[in-house]
Amino acid sequence: MTRKKEKVIVLGGGPNRIGQGIEFDYCCCHASFAIKEEGYESIMVNSNPETVSTDFDTSDRLYFEPLTREDVLHIVEAEKPKGVIVQFGGQTPLNLARSLEEAGVPILGTSVDSIDLAEDRKLFAKLLKKIKLTQPPNGTAISFLEAKKIAKRIGYPVVVRPSFVLGGRAMVIVYDEIDLEDYMNKAVIASPERPILVDKFLEDAVEVDVDAVSDGKQTVICGIMEHIEEAGIHSGDSACVLPTFSLSNTILDEIRRATYALAEELEVKGLMNIQFAVKNNVLFMLEVNPRASRTVPFVSKATGRQWAKIATKVMLGKTLKQLGIEKEVIPEYFSVKEAVFPFNRFPGVDPVLGPEMKSTGEVMGVDRDMGVAYMKAEIAAGQKIPLSGKIFVSVNDHDKRGIVGVTKRLASLGYDIVATPGTAGVLRKNNVEVADVAKVGEGHPDVLELVRNGEIKLIINTPGGKKTKVDETKIRSGAIMHSIPIITTLSGARATVTGLEAVKKKGFSVKALQDYHTV
Repeated sequence: MTRKKEKVIVLGGGPNRIGQGIEFDYCCCHASFAIKEEGYESIMVNSNPETVSTDFDTSDRLYFEPLTREDVLHIVEAEKPKGVIVQFGGQTPLNLARSLEEAGVPILGTSVDSIDLAEDRKLFAKLLKKIKLTQPPNGTAISFLEAKKIAKRIGYPVVVRPSFVLGGRAMVIVYDEIDLEDYMNKAVIASPERPILVDKFLEDAVEVDVDAVSDGKQTVICGIMEHIEEAGIHSGDSACVLPTFSLSNTILDEIRRATYALAEELEVKGLMNIQFAVKNNVLFMLEVNPRASRTVPFVSKATGRQWAKIATKVMLGKTLKQLGIEKEVIPEYFSVKEAVFPFNRFPGVDPVLGPEMKSTGEVMGVDRDMGVAYMKAEIAAGQKIPLSGKIFVSVNDHDKRGIVGVTKRLASLGYDIVATPGTAGVLRKNNVEVADVAKVGEGHPDVLELVRNGEIKLIINTPGGKKTKVDETKIRSGAIMHSIPIITTLSGARATVTGLEAVKKKGFSVKALQDYHTV
C-alpha cells in the first residue's frame, strides 16, 4: 500500500488589480513547483482565470474559490494539509492569516505574530530602537485632530496612508493642514477599522529596496535595488537598478547589517522585503514586509536564482545551507526594472507619479553599461525616447538648479531645448542655449500648440504648486494623447540623459538572459 503524499496549500492573490498582480502569481507558481519537487502534493487556491497559477498543470489540485476565511477553511477541512502558505499572494492572503491561525490552520513560514508586528507602529518602533535603526518621525491617527497633532510635531510635508493596504492605496504626500483634513475625511472611509499612518516625508532621499530570504537562523540577501526616482514615488512605479549605482560601501554595509538584524528579530522564515531611504548619508528604515514582494521575479531574473522556490523549500524545512544558498549574488552587469503605465488608455489623465501605485506591469533591461540597460528598459516599456529633435523643459522651482546640468548634457548631444519663460531664464543664465515658448494660453504658439503640431519630441516637466497644476495637467495629458514621451521627475531625466549618452556613444547589443547568468 502506497502512503499518501502530505499536502501543502498555497493561497493566491485573487483578482489582479493595481498594486497586486502578476508578480505575486509568479511567486505562487514557483511555490507550487517547489512543493512538488519536495515530494508534497500542491494545492492552489485562487480565483483569477487570467493567471498561470490557475492553469490546469501548475498544481496537483486547484480550488477556483474566493480568498475568504470561510472558503479557505472549507478547503482546509476537506484537504487536511501539512500547512498553508500565505506569504506569496500579496496582502489578500496575509489579511486572512490571523483568522486562519485562530481557527487552527497551520501557517507555514514566518509567524502571524511577526507579520502583525511589522504593521503595528508602536511595537515596530520598539523593535527598531532595540536594533538601533532610525525611522522617519511618525505616528498613527484615527481622526483629523490626532493627525493634525502628529503633523505639527513632526513637521510638513507628511506621508499619510491607511495601514494593511497594498499598492499605496489612498497614500498621499500632504503639505498643509487643509489637505490633511480633506485626506483624513476620505481615508477613514477607505480603511475604517485600521489606523491612519502619518510619516515625515523625506525630500530628496534615495529609496532602496532589499529582498532577503531566511531559514530562521541564516539570512541571505537576494538583492539590493536602488530606485532611480526619489523617495515619494511608489516603489512599484519607480525604476530600480540592481546592483546599486550610487550608494557608498559604508551605506551598503549598514543596509546589510539592518537586514540581518530585522530578519533575526522578526524570526523570518521565507522571504522578506525592506524599504530604506538614504538622506544626507543617513540610513532611514521606511517599512518591512515579512512576505514576498513584487520585486521577487525581477531579482530572480537579475541574479539567476529562483528565490520564491528557495523560500518555499525553506518553509518546508530545508536550510539555506542544504540548498547551497550561502551568500549574496552581486551581478557584474546592471539590471533595470521599469514600470509600464496604462495612461494611453485613459485620455485626459495626468501621468504624474506619486505615492499611490499606478503601474500595471513592468519590464527589464540588462547590460554591462547602466545607461544602456536603462534605455533597453525604457524601450521595452514603450517609451520612444528620441535621438534628436526639440525637448520641452518646464520644472518647478525646487528642480531649477538640478535641470541646468541635464539640459547642458542634452544640448551637447545635439537636442534643441525649448522652455517656458521661468525655466528658460534660469537656463540662459547658466549658458544653456534655449528658445522661449509661451505658457498655456499666454501667447502664440504656446506649448500645447507645439505638442499638437508634433514639434516637441520629449517633455521634461516636474509638478509645481497648486497654481500651475491645471496648465501642467493639460501639457502632460496632451503628451499622452500625442504619444510624446514624458518625464516627470528630475532623477528620471538624469537617468534618461545617461542612457542617451551611452547609446549614442556605444549603441547596444542584445544578449540572452541565460548568457548573463552563465558569466
